[in-house]
Amino acid sequence: MHLAVAAGSDVGRVRKGNEDSYYADANEHRGLFIVADGMGGHAAGEVASHMAVGIVSDDLAELNDLENAHAFETVSDALRHANEAVFERTLLEKDKHGMGTTASVLVLADERFIIGHIGDSRIYLLRNGELRQLTHDHSVVQEQLDAGIITQQEARNHRQSNVITRCIGMEFHLEADITDGDVQVGDVFLLASDGLTGMVEDWRLQQLLASRLPPARIIDAMIEEANARGGVDNITAVVVRIHSSPAMTTGAYPTSHPGADIGG
Repeated sequence: MHLAVAAGSDVGRVRKGNEDSYYADANEHRGLFIVADGMGGHAAGEVASHMAVGIVSDDLAELNDLENAHAFETVSDALRHANEAVFERTLLEKDKHGMGTTASVLVLADERFIIGHIGDSRIYLLRNGELRQLTHDHSVVQEQLDAGIITQQEARNHRQSNVITRCIGMEFHLEADITDGDVQVGDVFLLASDGLTGMVEDWRLQQLLASRLPPARIIDAMIEEANARGGVDNITAVVVRIHSSPAMTTGAYPTSHPGADIGG
């Protein structure tokens, strides 16, 4: 299994700062990818997302065997660790009260994947031309969709579209959604904050992911389209394409923005 990877983040056209964080690290045999969308005033959202990405990436640095019976628990524990650290900081520092972050984590190894997820950032899989959302939003809008109260089209323009029901830092005890599956040559994974998925519809994401463009060009096109449609939020995306032969664009990508306060 060989991975071609690109990642990028943009402040958008409305926000003054970028509260998103991401992590992307890949070699020929294994990849770890994270997108986190922070929230909270006084740059606290940026702190929360950076803390979550840092803790989870450290905790999962040695997770290489996804067939191991404890692999699910390892991913869950990493997110739980991040949640406890962020929550404790909200109690210790007044200006961090109420901060939190989403976290969507993808681990790839040995033709398997494991996903850990909290919040409304998303992970998609494009396989054989079909785009499928692998995560389930923890949001008020998703609950109304699940209950049949609103339609998919109504959900896109809902006034509570940014209200989430579960996030890292919300409370001390928090459970993540954990799922897994097989990886096939030709698969393309997308991790994205809602600054992308709220602006660019799934059918267009599918078109871009199915194109023959290299991942870096896909990222640029996605960010450009999200900004063209308003850019009302920070925009972050990671694209991972599975190849049968070594890819030229594997590598590590930054996990933080300059000047971020991520101290404990």
